[in-house]
Amino acid sequence: MRPLLELAGVERRRGEGEGAFTLEVESLSLREGECLAVTGPSGSGKSTLLDLLGLVLCPDRADAFRFFDQDVAALWRSGRDGGLAFLRSRHLGYVLQTGGLLPFLNLRENVELSRRLLGLGPDALTDELLARLGLTRLKAQKPRALSVGERQRTAIARAFAHRPALVLADEPTAALDPPQALEVCRLMLEFAAEFGIALVVVSHDWMLMRRLGLAEVRVVPQAGPAGCRSRLERVSDE
Repeated sequence: MRPLLELAGVERRRGEGEGAFTLEVESLSLREGECLAVTGPSGSGKSTLLDLLGLVLCPDRADAFRFFDQDVAALWRSGRDGGLAFLRSRHLGYVLQTGGLLPFLNLRENVELSRRLLGLGPDALTDELLARLGLTRLKAQKPRALSVGERQRTAIARAFAHRPALVLADEPTAALDPPQALEVCRLMLEFAAEFGIALVVVSHDWMLMRRLGLAEVRVVPQAGPAGCRSRLERVSDE
């Protein structure tokens, strides 16, 4: 099976002055339905990696960058933003730390937003997601009436509602207590497995990621004469 996502020789510099660093991705691939945890200390480049995978951050260098049989590196070089926008909207789902819900839409409208932006009509999956996430009774509520855990579960439903190829989750459990964090991650893994969706979870909680049995890639900062650089290292299962 060909990789859904494949990066090789990718670099991106962030920041200026003493706070600047360069993220290096020597090699990273992800297959359909594969789930991966990205861990590492604060400021190491985890969010930079997620922005690269989310096709919102242009790499400074890319020997290879393919997603869904598309040459992403070539799209960036050519300035073809339309092609990148289509890949993002159709094939990517995103779960933000804070949920990222629109305050003027109710819960159901927030979940359906990804489908509406693609011109897709109602789908039975929306009701199924709401039911399995325990949100059906809250579907008419605005985000301000929801708890932190309910907002995160709504964000998960929205990320999966249009059946993307890849869901990216940026610290989805940062504001949750341990039981809620475990529940949220288990639900994401359950949906990913059931719908054949690849999942990348960025987290400080490496113990939770290992408890869930996720393959792990660690972003490791390395100081040197060329300045601070971070590299990806695959963590052994042992």
